[in-house]
Formats: sequence, structure tokens, C-alpha cells
Amino acid sequence: MAMTMTQRIIAAHCGESEVRAGQMVLADVDLVLANDITAPVSIKELERHGIGTVFDSGKIALVLDHFVPCKDIKAAQLCTEVRGFAKKHGIKHFFDVGEMGIEHALLPEKGLVGSGDLVVGADSHTCTYGALGAFSTGMGSTDIAFAMATGKTWLKVPAACRFTLRNKPARWVGGKDVILHIIGMISVSGARYMSMEFDGDGLEHLSMDDRFTIANMAIEAGAKNGIFETDALTVQYEKGRREKTVPCSIDPGAVYEKTYEIDLSKLRPVISKPHQPDNTCYADEAGDIPIDQVVIGSCTNGRLGDLAVAAGILRGRKVHPRARTIIIPATQRIYLEALKAGYIETFIEAGCAVSTPTCGPCLGGYMGILAKGERAVSTTNRNFVGRMGHPGSEVYLAGPAVAAASAIEGRIVSPEQLTGGAIE
Repeated sequence: MAMTMTQRIIAAHCGESEVRAGQMVLADVDLVLANDITAPVSIKELERHGIGTVFDSGKIALVLDHFVPCKDIKAAQLCTEVRGFAKKHGIKHFFDVGEMGIEHALLPEKGLVGSGDLVVGADSHTCTYGALGAFSTGMGSTDIAFAMATGKTWLKVPAACRFTLRNKPARWVGGKDVILHIIGMISVSGARYMSMEFDGDGLEHLSMDDRFTIANMAIEAGAKNGIFETDALTVQYEKGRREKTVPCSIDPGAVYEKTYEIDLSKLRPVISKPHQPDNTCYADEAGDIPIDQVVIGSCTNGRLGDLAVAAGILRGRKVHPRARTIIIPATQRIYLEALKAGYIETFIEAGCAVSTPTCGPCLGGYMGILAKGERAVSTTNRNFVGRMGHPGSEVYLAGPAVAAASAIEGRIVSPEQLTGGAIE
């Protein structure tokens, strides 16, 4: 039987020669993930059921990243619980202040997830790892507790939709523009409990950072997961991080519920207007929308390539006095590489604030909360009512190019609309 990429990975992890959409299976997991918000709930579930061991201390990752460094007493207590659990069970992949990073950037960087893996995490954006050809998906903390205990999880095999990407995108079009365009096209429920599978000659023009961004926001289309075919770029990324790359590709004749072909060369930078990710338009058609804050970072767009784009636009320029701008490298390694490349100096000279890695502002946690009536452009992944602060605030989602250009102008613009002419 011909299978999708997701079906092939699930079949390999449940001891079956084939699986079909809608089938319930019990699958082995390669890695279980939780963070400072979700892990304490899983820990309590394990205690409530009298489970005193984990299945494999080397196949669990605990990352303190949402409210870390701790913003208040409650956050500190949650982190203390996770630290205690990690010490008690000898969790090998425990990441605390000073070595942590935003989980969905950190785990690929560390080589803990990769092509052919089956990964579950107590965070909805666990789907990010599909950029490497993994089946990865978010689950509730109770499900994650039992994955920690048994090394297995129940799954309903998802149906799939196929996105064939063609041609080379224009200069300022990146992964964020691609996925916002797709979500705007199919809606936030257009891939509900489906696998979004990406292939096509356009992949050779998308960096690994672009792919992480696209897979990261599969959940914003309602998908169970997003996944890319393994290619030379995947192999290159995993070299030195993984012992080997397990090829992942679509079987000829695999059944897809829906198929789409997207010409990347026809896209322009995209924004998503409040209060749903599918409320999209091209940035240069947004109109005169003044802004109060810009955030460049998060598990969606806090990688080195994203910072490089932002630095290229901000270099030699100043952010608008109205638009306070916060830059958050996604991991310590990215922060260090950005320092070496001169990006951090560029940001500070432009009038930006630069933070240690944290999810903080994305979920309205800290490091950039919006007041009533304030408006932000953010490279994060959700713009729901009250997502980044007061219910009366607004969030516009964008890629790093639009975010940086908007920071300079103090209103939403595409890079081509910058006062003083185009960027060299």
C-alpha cells in the first residue's frame, strides 16, 4: 500500500507494514517533550497514578522556556517542580537558565529530533520538527505523562493534504510568508486533524529556518502535523547532530484528501491581521496602520536566519520612537552566533531591546505585554484576542522582514515601502 510520509513513520513505530487514515494505533515514541508550564501538570498526573519511574531518562526533554528567567513567584515554583523531577529521574536532556532556549529551536539544534522520528510534546508547536522529516505533534499534559511512563502513545492516523511548492520566492518572501499565505488560503480549520505534507522543486529555495517556520504553524491551520520531504538540506543540517538521516518521502500513489500547488515566485510579504491567523493580506496593501511594538523572535522566527534578515534591514537605521522593538534570539547558541555576526550590535544601535531566549511575549507571559488599545507587529504564531496582553490590544503576524521594516516606519510596511528607498 502506498503511504504518505506521516503514515510511513507511524507504521514503522507501531510494528505494522502499513496504516490507514482513521486507524487507531499504539506507537513507540522517540522523544517526549514538556516545558515549565506543561511539565508540572504531567508530573502531578504521574504522582496521582502512583507512577514512580519514567520509561527512558534519555528520551525525555524538559525545557524551561516560557516564563524563564522566572517572572514571578508562581513561575519560580513551577520551575522548581520541574528541576526536582529532572533530578529525581536523572533526565539527561534538561535545559535550565544559561543553557536553555525556546524548545522548538533548541531540540533540533541539539540533534534530539530528526528525520523519521516520532515525537510528542506538551506544546502545540511540537509540529515544528516536521521540517526535518519527523512526525511530531502536540498533546495534552496527561497524554504526555503516560508517554513519559510507557514510551508509547495512542494515535489516530491522520488523513493528509499535499502542498507542492514551485519556483523561487522573491527577495523578501520567507517561510512565514509562505505559511501565512497557505493558512489564509485554506483557513484555520482547512487541515483539521490532517498531516500537511510539503514537497516540490520550491523546497530547494527554502532554508531550513524557512521550513521550521512553515512546519511550526501547521497547527494554526488545524493540522495534526506538518512534514517535509527529506533532501540534501536535511542531510546537511543533521550532519554532526545525528548519527544518520532516515530518508522520508512520499510514496507514488499515496492518497491525499486535498492537493495544492503553490507558485512561490508570485508571493509577496504577507501579514495576518487580528484576530485569526487566516485573516491575511499582503503587507503593502495593509493601509496606514500605526504600531506601538514589534517583537522579532519566538519558536517561529527567532533563528539566526531570521535575525540576519532583521539586521540587514535595521543596519544603519533607527526604529521609530513610537515602536518599541524587542529582539529575542531563540537559543543561547543563536544569541552567540548573532553576537559574532554583529547583529546584536546592529539591533542595539537601532534602538532595539535584546532579550535572553524566552517565549515570554508570544503568549502574553512577560517581556512585552500589550496594554489596552496597543498594536503590535510580531513574528510569533498567534494573534488571538488577548494573546499578547490586554483583550483590547491587537497583534499583526509577520515575518522578520516586514517586522523590521515596520519598526523603522512605526507603521505596517513591506521592506520595499521603507522611506529613503529600497535596501541594498
